[in-house]
Amino acid sequence: MNDLARLEDLPADYRAALAQQNLVPLWPSLRALLPEGKPRPNTRATHWSYQALRPLLLRAGELTPIEKAERRVLVLANPGHGLDKMQASAAMYLGMQLLLPREWAPAHRHTPNAVRMIVEGEGAYTTVDGEKCPMRRGDLVLTPTGLWHEHGHDGDRPVVWLDVLDLPLVYYMEASYHVDGPRQAVKPARSDGRYARGGLKPTPVFERSSSAYPLLRYPWVDTRAALEALASQLPASEAVQVTYVNPETGADAQNILGYRALMLRPGETLRLPVRSPAAVFHLIEGAADVRIGEQPFTLRQSDTCCAPGYTGVTLANGSFAAPAFFFIADETPLHQKLGVFEQRQ
Repeated sequence: MNDLARLEDLPADYRAALAQQNLVPLWPSLRALLPEGKPRPNTRATHWSYQALRPLLLRAGELTPIEKAERRVLVLANPGHGLDKMQASAAMYLGMQLLLPREWAPAHRHTPNAVRMIVEGEGAYTTVDGEKCPMRRGDLVLTPTGLWHEHGHDGDRPVVWLDVLDLPLVYYMEASYHVDGPRQAVKPARSDGRYARGGLKPTPVFERSSSAYPLLRYPWVDTRAALEALASQLPASEAVQVTYVNPETGADAQNILGYRALMLRPGETLRLPVRSPAAVFHLIEGAADVRIGEQPFTLRQSDTCCAPGYTGVTLANGSFAAPAFFFIADETPLHQKLGVFEQRQ
């Protein structure tokens, strides 16, 4: 295909006249906007070591009291987007958040959707729309768009979790804002066990729940057990993976980003299909080698990495004694809603 004319090929007076009318010629930028064959993502394959960031996060707890921080977070920024953009991919934001014993992060609500994957510690909780959700390692807690939420800590050791938000997309749409609120009144505790059996939904008085988010906490003990049960039934050639879904509808747990848990059997290597959405891989347990395109990374427990879309990813568990467990967040629901989702192999 022939090269297109450059902006510099146009006379200076013509360019000035266009600018005066807020006009821009398309053809000099057409190839950048519509590259041939596949996108040219800004998202880079990036690895964040928990061992390296943890001391910095704990020091943040010493340097900045929660009253001065509101949310004490170190953002996992992708260098391909620029550290000032504070985004892991085009639509995903990641942050490691620290809550110290007896601290309370005040209630607010905001337009971006968020989830919390608990990395370390016990004794903390998130109250979402009046429901108090305990936070233990590997648990996934939803804080969907528009719902009040706050964090508290009744334990005696630091608690850390990974925040995943669709903030870059909502900010790009100029729809991002928050509202502060008072401490929530906690509703009577409800049991996560209501949805503990697949295919069975509670129907008091013959009616199903109409809540957009009937399940706000997905305990790791249940997710891990589901993966282990699946592994015992599947042939070795099939991947062991589950998706976090709305138990009433079967749809993704949230509207923009998708969340999964994956188990790598001892000694297993898994080559993932090349797909259009970017993805984040957080290692809950074990150790694994990850190859994103041509870039290799070694992940230890609680490490996180990011893969751009349209890029091959291979996961390998070098241990022949223990499985490795991943939490995966990606942009699949967004791509599917926009009609741009692709799987190329």
